[in-house]
Amino acid sequence: MIKEITPQEFLERRGEGVDMQLVDVREDWEIQLAPVPSALTHIPMGEIADRLGELDPGKETVVICRSGGRSMEVARFLAAHGFGTVFNVTGGILKWSRDLDPQIPQY
Repeated sequence: MIKEITPQEFLERRGEGVDMQLVDVREDWEIQLAPVPSALTHIPMGEIADRLGELDPGKETVVICRSGGRSMEVARFLAAHGFGTVFNVTGGILKWSRDLDPQIPQY
């Protein structure tokens, strides 16, 4: 089962020094329209299988998309491929925009 994490919880944990890799699985145009204001690795959902080597399975991995659907699928895929601790960002960038940063466009 994949754990859920809110954008707020993610920022708090990262702020406490927890070494977490944030993976944004949206398409290029989505990132340009509504970028996540945090350090991340961008791998579109359709490229995850081919680019697994860019991620560290030993780090806590947090996956984000627009609303949480694609990121949940990718989180399940990562967990099935040896990633130890995987989180899905509940509500995705839309929730981040609503709860934390209204400057991020809703789309």
